[in-house]
Amino acid sequence: MMIDLALLPVYLTTVVALLLIPGSDMLLIASSSLSYGRKVGVYASFGNATSGLILTLLAAMGVSALVAMSPMALELLRVLGGAYLLKMAWDCIRSDSVDAPEIAAQHNLARLLYRRAVMSNLLNPKALIFFVLFLPQFVSTQLSASSGEQMLALGLLLNVMGLAFNLLLVALVGSLGKPLLNSEKFRAYQNKFMGLVFFALAIWILASQVQS
Repeated sequence: MMIDLALLPVYLTTVVALLLIPGSDMLLIASSSLSYGRKVGVYASFGNATSGLILTLLAAMGVSALVAMSPMALELLRVLGGAYLLKMAWDCIRSDSVDAPEIAAQHNLARLLYRRAVMSNLLNPKALIFFVLFLPQFVSTQLSASSGEQMLALGLLLNVMGLAFNLLLVALVGSLGKPLLNSEKFRAYQNKFMGLVFFALAIWILASQVQS
């Protein structure tokens, strides 16, 4: 057994509560679905899940804990994350508005949002701190599995639940955004809208405190 069944109900309840709290991940996925449709939102959701799996592996191996103990490393992550999001914002805002309908129809855009979702989460120091501080709270001494193995199982469960929640969000927001995607005026400015979203995420990270 990799997860203490006595702690499982509390863990699941906590995860659900955390998923319902609006955050940068929710903003990116919802905005992607609203601006470009469900397909792009699904790719962004899988990008978020991919970064979550990477952070889970790092947490299980203890690597993330070492990084989290270094204020300089966290500050570097924060600056790099903010700079990366600012670049994405600039790329979207400076894109030619007349190209927006064609860009939105391309498969490459979905893959681009996947990569952006992965990187924006990996470069967010608060995401790393979350995995370092949250998962160990549910590691049990009553199990024969090591703390790393338990954190891996807990992280995988968290990511599965997070992906399911995000896909549900994509379905909901994608349906609401369908009339917008059929609007020629909105399509002309959809890249600008996503640019503003990335700018807001950059400010979110750069202005945040990463102290544990």
